[in-house]
Amino acid sequence: MSSFYSLIIGASSTIAQAAIEQFEQNPDCLGVFAVSRSLPHEDSDSAKVEKKVRWFICDNSESSIQDVVQQINLHSPNITKVLICNGVLHGTQQNNETMMPEKKLEDINAEQLEAVFHANTVVPMLWLSKLVPLVKGKEATQVALFSARVGSISDNKSGGWYSYRASKAALNMLIQNSAIEYARRAKNVKLIAFHPGTTDTPLSKPFQRSVPKDKLFTPEFVASQLLAIMDSVEMNAIEGNKNAAFLDWNNQAINW
Repeated sequence: MSSFYSLIIGASSTIAQAAIEQFEQNPDCLGVFAVSRSLPHEDSDSAKVEKKVRWFICDNSESSIQDVVQQINLHSPNITKVLICNGVLHGTQQNNETMMPEKKLEDINAEQLEAVFHANTVVPMLWLSKLVPLVKGKEATQVALFSARVGSISDNKSGGWYSYRASKAALNMLIQNSAIEYARRAKNVKLIAFHPGTTDTPLSKPFQRSVPKDKLFTPEFVASQLLAIMDSVEMNAIEGNKNAAFLDWNNQAINW
């Protein structure tokens, strides 16, 4: 593998931090550009990884994203690995009510729909729309966005989780749409909608009880799997939209 730079957006997430450590240990990785809404705490794992990492603060507004892209563009001509890790499944809404996946129609409310769509769909798409100057070139380049198997419309058998499912399905459509334009403007780029499986992170904590032990993955394992997929994915080899792939942690294709 030739030398490269990587870019990790949503770098404060648990899987992102594991990926940063693995890039740090990769002798071919010349540097990591890490983007998050705040700098890591001094006692966090990501704060301990400093030799190759340059941090950027971004509030994920369009102007802030554009500013960070321009700054990064001054430092690196060949970013070939991009991870867009932004997303939300549960949390606290502006009215301080707990936001959990909806089990029935009566659970749906506008504030939650808007919050989930913004985090899972709008923010990743804003980044994808600004990345062309950073990734366009001659080197094979992979851009992985964190999606979810439940975002597969054709695979939805159980319903529920309305805002999360719909936001990931919308993200998948935007990835497919973007891949068509990337194929014209940045032919070296492969877009990957990545399903990490159930990972032992704060995102999955409320839902781990029913997960078999062998299906609850460590962040380090998921990061390793994703980086291996990015290294091995066949560029322009997926039928249909050849510049986009929907893959799980085990490198298995998922129906869109």
